[in-house]
Amino acid sequence: MSIWSDTSALISAFASQDSWMIRQALGADSTYAIAAVYLLLTGLLLAWVYHRVPLIERYFERTVMITCYLAIALIIFWGVVDRFIFSNQQPWSTTIPPFLFMVMAWFGAAYNIRVRTHLSFSEFRSRMPRGAQFACLWLDFFLWFGFALIFVVTTSRVVALSASNFQMVLGTDDTMQWWFLLGAPLAGTLMAARAVENIQDDIKNFRSGAPLIRQAVIGGES
Repeated sequence: MSIWSDTSALISAFASQDSWMIRQALGADSTYAIAAVYLLLTGLLLAWVYHRVPLIERYFERTVMITCYLAIALIIFWGVVDRFIFSNQQPWSTTIPPFLFMVMAWFGAAYNIRVRTHLSFSEFRSRMPRGAQFACLWLDFFLWFGFALIFVVTTSRVVALSASNFQMVLGTDDTMQWWFLLGAPLAGTLMAARAVENIQDDIKNFRSGAPLIRQAVIGGES
């Protein structure tokens, strides 16, 4: 099938909200090409939002991370109290926290792309010529965009598979696994957007003569 027919099938599947149809559509060979266009367009759009709404740019991923972390801590704390004081245990108290942790890690990865705490090599790169520094920043962009592309496609297929099989979180009666797994392709979209935002800033700095390489600090501001 051509990429256009695959795109049409994918759009129709998402419009139908049928998990089995979505699963079948995501299995097409052209899914990666479609996802690349999707990530580029959404990346440019989100980068535009980030540059104009500093509140979202600084706090969106961190808000998700902190919320998940507090939820995990609360569930574990109450699980201990419930077990040792009331001699009871909620069956989902050991199954939901791992899903929340994965969501926290995925969104944390997107934010740390922005603050460049992954693969920064700033001490080494700061001693390179300016052109080489710029080339390394472009390499970072292609690596992170490519990683986001693979991540979004593969995790989207996992989400569709989970939804089509009606997989529930163990210990619950009506909590679906795909509700949590959906955080992966969403975080992958944010990863691509952060990569686009970074390279836009790098191009601006290269043209203006501003420093290209800055020391990366874990937990620091972008």
